[in-house]
Amino acid sequence: QVRLVESGGGLVQPGGSLRLSCAPSGSIFSIYTMGWYRQAPGKQREMVALLTSDGNTNYADSVKGRFTISRDNAKNPWYLQMNSLKPEDTAVYYCYASLRDVNRIRANYWGQGTQVTVSS
Repeated sequence: QVRLVESGGGLVQPGGSLRLSCAPSGSIFSIYTMGWYRQAPGKQREMVALLTSDGNTNYADSVKGRFTISRDNAKNPWYLQMNSLKPEDTAVYYCYASLRDVNRIRANYWGQGTQVTVSS
């Protein structure tokens, strides 16, 4: 069974930084796209940052220049470094992966979500 486990959320003041981690586990054959989405109260879930297996990245316009998605290698967690945080970044952040399991079945997976609150 595939799982994505997030960590690193919390409360931070405006202008501060946080780093989120997403650790994949289970019967994974290959991960094609990994990343982060977020959902603020009363709003739809939106893409924040995506990273493909060949190293391409895609960021929401609202976080470009402030957030960075990265991964050390194929067996490690991936990260979202969030700098210059703003109150409007407050949301539940969800880890995401599009992957193929050891049975070669491709599907999308989500983490349980971690709260990020930016407030003074």
